[in-house]
Amino acid sequence: MMYKSGQFLILVFLMVLESNALMAQTINIGTKQNEKKIRAVNRTINIDKTDKEAIVFNAQEGDGLGVLEDQSFKHGTLTLSIKGENKPGRSFVGFAFNIQNDSVYEAIYFRPFNFVAKEPVRKSHMVQYIYHPEFTWRKLREERTDEFENEIMNPPNPEEWFKTMIKIEENHVTVFVNDSKEPSLKVKRLTKTKSDKVGLWTGFNSAGKFKDLEFITIKK
Repeated sequence: MMYKSGQFLILVFLMVLESNALMAQTINIGTKQNEKKIRAVNRTINIDKTDKEAIVFNAQEGDGLGVLEDQSFKHGTLTLSIKGENKPGRSFVGFAFNIQNDSVYEAIYFRPFNFVAKEPVRKSHMVQYIYHPEFTWRKLREERTDEFENEIMNPPNPEEWFKTMIKIEENHVTVFVNDSKEPSLKVKRLTKTKSDKVGLWTGFNSAGKFKDLEFITIKK
């Protein structure tokens, strides 16, 4: 296993230590799919044949969403296990939040094929924030270079499961990978409009696998 769940839980606890209470909700994504509570947008979603708690997105043109129909989440911390592929330009996998409709949302996503990159320019493109459709990765890279994407220190194997922790605040998003205590990315959000709809995300021509979703919210 490429990550240590105990260290992840410690990190989550330290991040919210100043709060009065934690509320954790574990989501079995496979069960959600069985119950038809994940709405597929531009993808076919199936339960993984080798892991009934995981789901699989097929690869096809355009971005894809798996909207969690009965789930609300606006601010807090989430953890999620993701598996992409070492296919240059064909593996973009992540999590969408503030979903206002099927084409307007924020997302954090990863490019697993860059986890093994040697060139500095590709190494800096491992993890990305976007706000579609206004702020695509291309627009952000051209106009605000290196502000919304970054390198992951000690990156995972691109063909294996890895775990991410994403802290979503009113104005900022912070991303951790595996057992790292240092964030891989911290950005200022590019919209003031907020929705509590969330989902799983894959990019152009990308398949992806997801499991082990947990939401941790703060009760003041």
